[in-house]
Amino acid sequence: MLDNIQLLFVWAPVINVQIILEGIFLGAVFALSAYGLALVWGVMNIKNLAQGDFVIMGGYISLALSQYNTSIFVILPLVMLIMFFYGFIVYHSMIKRVIDQDMFTSLLATFGLSLLMQQVMNLIWGPEVQIIDLDFPVYDAFDGFVTIPSIKIISLVLAGILSLAIVLFMKKSRIGQAIRATAQDPRAARVLGIDTDKIYAFTFSLNSAICGAAGVFVSVIWVLQPFYGITYSVRSFAIVTAAGLGNLPAVISAGFGIGLFEKYVGAIIGTAYEVAAPVSMLLIVLVFRQISMKKNRQAVK
Repeated sequence: MLDNIQLLFVWAPVINVQIILEGIFLGAVFALSAYGLALVWGVMNIKNLAQGDFVIMGGYISLALSQYNTSIFVILPLVMLIMFFYGFIVYHSMIKRVIDQDMFTSLLATFGLSLLMQQVMNLIWGPEVQIIDLDFPVYDAFDGFVTIPSIKIISLVLAGILSLAIVLFMKKSRIGQAIRATAQDPRAARVLGIDTDKIYAFTFSLNSAICGAAGVFVSVIWVLQPFYGITYSVRSFAIVTAAGLGNLPAVISAGFGIGLFEKYVGAIIGTAYEVAAPVSMLLIVLVFRQISMKKNRQAVK
């Protein structure tokens, strides 16, 4: 470990550029997945344990579409549309039945959904690790120490455009305002004439579409495997816990932060510990918040 630290900060500091870039590319994917989770959690009070599996499913759909020599600019909207309708079906077939139940019921239901999705993807695409190769050029710098695949730059730009579109949609559109009103007070929203059931269905479907977009980016910059969904679920929960609900700038910042932290942990300790990085971050945030709550707690007189 000490040798790796010396390599990064003494012998070859230029390697930090590569790590930072990789952390930024991954952070964009994490931020998208986490914002979808924050949306469902904040509006519907559903902790979706299948969040990462929605991401992986979007990646596999993009893999299937890429076999027809389809451009990523066509794959992205198609996957989002397919995943939107998939989320709509899942909501009406399962989520709608547990939305008014206790937290344990929703956790159990989404955990079962996660297991089902994993096995279906395993049966269709097999357990092998797969990736999409769209044959985009790869650039290098600093005498080959830093490599920058152009597809990762394109994915980062598309993720930024999508995030901006989501922010504008939530702030400017009537549906976005209805979603925000429902998240603040569902009873008051119903009194004002908002059909909260339709809002819940649209919110869950929108989350599914956002996860589908994240899955497209995962398929072109990382790898796909049917049982990798849990790692993205853990990262999403860590980001939402750190950033809070309904705060997209904080979610984006936390996503990039965890992406960078994970890459540095992998470079210093080993890639086998990368997935453990967001878990440790989640534990640290929970402990810190518990300590803060105890400090602010006052006795009732």
